[in-house]
Amino acid sequence: MVLAKATVDVIWAPKGATKSVFRVTVTGEPPFKQKRVYTLHAKSDTFAAQEGIRLFVEEMEREPVKAKD
Repeated sequence: MVLAKATVDVIWAPKGATKSVFRVTVTGEPPFKQKRVYTLHAKSDTFAAQEGIRLFVEEMEREPVKAKD
């Protein structure tokens, strides 16, 4: 299981548009203590956060966990 939190910043939100552009910073908890930044198009900041975390989890599950010495 990958535990992570997301912080979302609005980059561009035009009036009347169905989607905005967000910068999503995802930070993982050990043993996945890494940070990733994604630029995403989404309907809301909530959807952007969910997609950022989904991408982070997908990426972390592909990488082997490094054991601490």
